[in-house]
Amino acid sequence: MRPGTLGLRVAMSRNAAAPKGVLLFLTGGPGQPGEPFAAKLSKRLKPLLAQYRLVLLDQRGTGATALDCPELQQQMGSSDLAAPTPQAVTDCGAKLGAHARFYSTADTVADLDRLRQALGVDRWTLDGVSYGTFTAERYALAHPRHVAKLVLDSVVPQTGYDPLDLDAMQAVPRVLGAACRAIGCGSDPAADLAAVVRRDHNGVALLDMLTTYEFVDPDYAEVITALHESANGSPGHLDGIIESVRQASAATAQELSQGLHAATLCADGRYPWGTSDTPLTGRQSALDAVGAGLTPAQTGPFDAATATGLGSLLSCLRWPREPVPPSPAPARRLPGSIPVLLLGGDRDLSTPLASLEQQRRLTPNARVVIVPGAAHSVQSWATSDVGRQAVFDFLMGG
Repeated sequence: MRPGTLGLRVAMSRNAAAPKGVLLFLTGGPGQPGEPFAAKLSKRLKPLLAQYRLVLLDQRGTGATALDCPELQQQMGSSDLAAPTPQAVTDCGAKLGAHARFYSTADTVADLDRLRQALGVDRWTLDGVSYGTFTAERYALAHPRHVAKLVLDSVVPQTGYDPLDLDAMQAVPRVLGAACRAIGCGSDPAADLAAVVRRDHNGVALLDMLTTYEFVDPDYAEVITALHESANGSPGHLDGIIESVRQASAATAQELSQGLHAATLCADGRYPWGTSDTPLTGRQSALDAVGAGLTPAQTGPFDAATATGLGSLLSCLRWPREPVPPSPAPARRLPGSIPVLLLGGDRDLSTPLASLEQQRRLTPNARVVIVPGAAHSVQSWATSDVGRQAVFDFLMGG
């Protein structure tokens, strides 16, 4: 521990005596604040607000307290996958220095319980999206008696994310195939994608574009057309989509802090070289060895260079050595006393359904709802109301 204080912004509805208590909504990233989304979520969750008091938090290192690493921020924006330069990562790690170790999920979980105590509630309900699901799971494992219910939307399993993103790569043929059938595309988008990767060696850029484009159109209509054109020798349309998505991914540190993103993922993660306390010397050779052993069955229409070239992975490859924070045992299950809703979209490539299934195996008291045609962040982005209604029914039930 180090002396000092850190103020975190909190937004909450005024109904302090809500019959069902507090609903804490946890945003994603890591690096995304909560307080700026209060107005939007109040509208989205309006049917719940007669019964719940909605609370959102700017987790440490986000929003008003954002960790700002200008060059890393400029290079990655809101992306998990865009590859930063080694210098940008090194500069960010040097800027944060010894303070980088205080931004793990374990630190955020401790902050959440301080917030619970400050609100004067014994038990509350947590609704997490994307990385927010991981925070909610880790909170429930650390403080099970203080959790009434959990909503986990676009699930990151409690064991952590796969830094090689193999589940997403393997999900791409299924997702693009379903999208193709929905629009009657008449081509094989996965085969077209594989052909483009073999020719252009741009798997990272393509996977980054696909996981971002799902917010624009989970049917991928324009992307499927552009992939077919590119595979047949006309890459201009596809290159333009990749560039437009890259530009649209620009974000300030206050919108999504890449400094916090790196500090948290590198502290929490398990990588081909080990953990955050592994010496930097030898990390690259360990990553190279894993990459050399990857097979087409693991990488799908992509290649090994895609798996070993992703932005979050490369950030942590070069992140300064630091102690590993405490974490629960990998096989530990969520308490069966906590009802859990696992919510996902079948077009989600950011947190594919394989991640939800992994968490299901560790969740004894789980209700699972998969929304056809929906992608990432079902409650906020799905055009269908199926997922939102499932959340309302789950939270309003006994």
